[in-house]
Amino acid sequence: MTTRDDLMLANRLADAAGAAIRPFFRARYDLEIKADKSPVTEADRAAEAAIRAILEKERPDDGIIGEEYGSVRTDAERVWILDPIDGTRSFIAGRPIFGTLIALTQSGWPTIGIIDQPIAQERWAGMSGQPTTFNGKPVRTRACKALEGAGIATTSPHLFAEGDVPHYLALVAKVSGGSPRQGPVYGGDCYNYGLLASGFLDIVIESGLQSYDFAALVPVVEGAGGLMCDWNGEPLTADSEGHVLALGDPARLEDVLEAIHDGGRGHDHGHNHRHGHHHDH
Repeated sequence: MTTRDDLMLANRLADAAGAAIRPFFRARYDLEIKADKSPVTEADRAAEAAIRAILEKERPDDGIIGEEYGSVRTDAERVWILDPIDGTRSFIAGRPIFGTLIALTQSGWPTIGIIDQPIAQERWAGMSGQPTTFNGKPVRTRACKALEGAGIATTSPHLFAEGDVPHYLALVAKVSGGSPRQGPVYGGDCYNYGLLASGFLDIVIESGLQSYDFAALVPVVEGAGGLMCDWNGEPLTADSEGHVLALGDPARLEDVLEAIHDGGRGHDHGHNHRHGHHHDH
């Protein structure tokens, strides 16, 4: 059972991570710093260590999955998934649109998600059965009446596997209606999903995401009235192939899937049929 106490703890974890990260953002590093310790690496490690110290003390039976310090107790019913700096390149470039991702999963499903931007001090918090909040106030996605003119974002098309690019470009063509002014917003990583939850974007599409990239996003997007799924419209699981869609208005799902699959006509990359590996829960 996930409770308000868990949500309060998740907020404290994000506070601790932010305090650890802020001193490293836009820091000028002296030449003595070893080559393998960039500011972003130092910030990542400091933030994850701060989070894990609190969890080990207060939730010693819960599992933890983290990028920097590995995994413990992953077979526990409750597992915390940590990504202290999602958006490494934004951090390195001094762009305050990276985020700290904290998720709590219960029996494999994300029940709490935090997207925290520690420089702007902006935080989206989602919990199953509760409305998503932005800095404590409820937020909602916006209605999207048609694909053309929708606000679409992705971190970078360079991160897509080559076979995924035609599908992505087909969706962009439908959204932009041929106008370059209505093209995608680039950069942003997890920040885009927060903006979608707050009603400033309509579609976020990504390829190659790991479960620690999207576990925290699902409660935030869905608690605001949006939908997250893979490129076949299937729910995201730990075994998903990394093709992620977020829609502010679930009514546009069929339109988006149709556009993506139109991009695969003539070269089947496995997206224009439903995969058979999804599990019963």
